[in-house]
Amino acid sequence: MLNAKPTLKSTLKALLYLAPLLIITLLFTVWPLIHALLMSSYVRYNYFTNHVGALGWDNFVYLWHDPLFHLALRNTLWLVLVAMPVTVALALLIALGLNHIPRLARFFQTIYFLPFVTATIATGLVWNWIFRLDGGLLNVSLHHLGIAPIDWLNDPHVALLALIVVCVWQGLGFNVVLFLAGLNRIDDKYARVAQLDGANAWQRFTNVTWPLLLPMTVLIVINTAVTNFKVFDQAFALFHGAAGPGNAALTLMFYLYQKFYVDNQFTVAAASGVVLFCLVGLLTLLTYGYFRWQRRRLGGRS
Repeated sequence: MLNAKPTLKSTLKALLYLAPLLIITLLFTVWPLIHALLMSSYVRYNYFTNHVGALGWDNFVYLWHDPLFHLALRNTLWLVLVAMPVTVALALLIALGLNHIPRLARFFQTIYFLPFVTATIATGLVWNWIFRLDGGLLNVSLHHLGIAPIDWLNDPHVALLALIVVCVWQGLGFNVVLFLAGLNRIDDKYARVAQLDGANAWQRFTNVTWPLLLPMTVLIVINTAVTNFKVFDQAFALFHGAAGPGNAALTLMFYLYQKFYVDNQFTVAAASGVVLFCLVGLLTLLTYGYFRWQRRRLGGRS
């Protein structure tokens, strides 16, 4: 019965069950994406009457020459390239530690998961207080260590770093839970056999745990990278609706928001969204390709 071939009736029945989700996905995900792709090519476009004067590449040419877009792109790439590996590495270290204390694992999972389920605006306001120059928790701690206070929220040299810290903190809990799920699926007998063969802790990790954890790692890396590419709420809350001092924490999503809702340049906003979509897709393909190569290499070595 399990190997029965699908029939037209069973296929239609499955589609009927999936219809509500498919309709919602088409209406609120696929169609907006197609509409944004089309809008990015509109020239002399009236958003309120939906009148398109012409089609062309003018919006992408505008982005090419816009220094503010270049700044947003540079900030976003820095944020992803720093926050993503730090988040994944810390999550893996914490998950490995929790995996050795099963009695307290549930308790710590709950603590680490709290930032993920807490409203971003609320966490942004809390971090705004932590980063305050006068009386902020971080600067008070630095003062006790003999370090001069840092104006995290008003100094353009450290504003992006403050945003990166918030992004790492917020994404940590969910990744810890995912890594723990992956570690729990690995049978302990592999590590015990490697230990009997004389493998130390590092050798057991690199030759047993890491190869078996690669599929989950791919999911976590891609998910973390996509999340960091779409950072907006954290910056909006941390800097009270601004993109940091002198746009020092301006991201691509914040640039899109400004162009659409503030400057009313709807087609430019759509074009920047297309660029963001292409960057996320490219990074996803590169990450997936790298881990496939890594898995083949580890498989060949074993």
